[in-house]
Amino acid sequence: MGTDRLETELKVADEFWDFIGGKGAYTDLLNVFEKIGIELRPEIDNYFARYNK
Repeated sequence: MGTDRLETELKVADEFWDFIGGKGAYTDLLNVFEKIGIELRPEIDNYFARYNK
């Protein structure tokens, strides 16, 4: 019995997200994370400031 390559192949980073969401999904995801990170930077910094004492 042969195994299908898809069942045994490990996909990471762009290969994984483009497989799940289609071509360009990885780049789109990175752009969303960057945009949200910029918008929420003050809130994120305030949260982690509690641990920098």
